[in-house]
Formats: sequence, structure tokens, C-alpha cells
Amino acid sequence: MAAAYPPNGTFFDTLKKSFVDVPVESGKDNAVPTTEFLEAAESLTTLFDVLGSIAFTPVKNDMLGNVKKIRDRQLAAPAVSETLQDLVLNELKGKKHTATEGLLWLVRGLDFTAQALRANLNDTSEELSASFRSAYSNTLKPHHSFLIKPVFNAAMSATPYRDNFYAKLGADQDKVQAALVPWLEALEKVVTVLKEFLARKEAKW
Repeated sequence: MAAAYPPNGTFFDTLKKSFVDVPVESGKDNAVPTTEFLEAAESLTTLFDVLGSIAFTPVKNDMLGNVKKIRDRQLAAPAVSETLQDLVLNELKGKKHTATEGLLWLVRGLDFTAQALRANLNDTSEELSASFRSAYSNTLKPHHSFLIKPVFNAAMSATPYRDNFYAKLGADQDKVQAALVPWLEALEKVVTVLKEFLARKEAKW
């Protein structure tokens, strides 16, 4: 896997858009730009390819399906969809919630990923499967049906050993950490902002 990266590069060099490059406009109620967010979310799903099991395909496809719902709304009403907040509020005015629901599920998926990686970084003795399983319990599992839970549980069990996973992110582990940490912090910031927004009364349907 590492052979596909630039010389001395890491997985993060392959991302079309990093969450580090998704601005959060604090002066505008933490507005998140739709285009940059969707590109960063799409890029994040390639992490599931690095995890290397076909069991993660449903996880990736679920997230990409929600990206498509949001992008379809953006393309249908670009003038009122420049930020995710505007997109949601304007869609809900029209008594529809396809993209809003897609965003809710996408944020849950991003939160799941962020929590798993954060737990794994914080506890260097913990295997990836334990980190992902705990994150799943905290984020997606309460909202999944009994039909979906086994699919995700299979993915949790298929995670590689942590050493193998980090090796797949790049040959130079110092560079991997130097890229992973700010990317993860930026992801966590965006997830926090969007969770708070989606919890508001005006973002409900």
C-alpha cells in the first residue's frame, strides 16, 4: 500500500481534500462550506480501503451514499447551499429532509471514525478492533437496526492489527503521526460543530 504514496509520503498526501483544509467560520455561526466538507468526507472514506477488508465496504458505501444526498441538494439549489447550515435550513423550509438526514448520518459516520482513531492514538496498547468497537457503540450502534448491526460488527472484527494499520499509512511513522494528528483534530472540530448544529430545534424535521 505504501508504495502508492509519493516518495517518503503518507496516506494523507493522497487525499483530494483534507479536513485541515475545511474552514469553520467562527464569525458566521461556525459555518462549514459544503463543497470543501463533501470533498474531505469523500477523501476520508479511502481510509476504509487502507483498513483492507471487504467488510468495510458497506461502511464506506453508506457514507458515500450520504455524501451524494447532500451533493444532490447542493446541485439542485446552489444559491442557498454554500454552507451546510444554509443547505439544511433551506431544505427544511421546503418540507423536505433528504439531505439533512444524509448529513445527520454522515456526521455519525465521521464521528465514529474520529472516535476510533482518537481512542487508538490515546492508548498505544489498544488494538484497532477494540477502538473501533467502542466508537461504534458510542456513535452508530444506538441508531442501527438489528439487520445493520451485524454488518458493522463484522467490519469491527476485520480491522487489521494496529502495527499493520499504521504501517499502511506510511513507512515513516513520525511523518504519519505528524499528518494524522492535525487531520484528526480538524475532523473532530468539524464533527463537533455539526453535531451541535444538528441538535438545534431549527435543524429538526
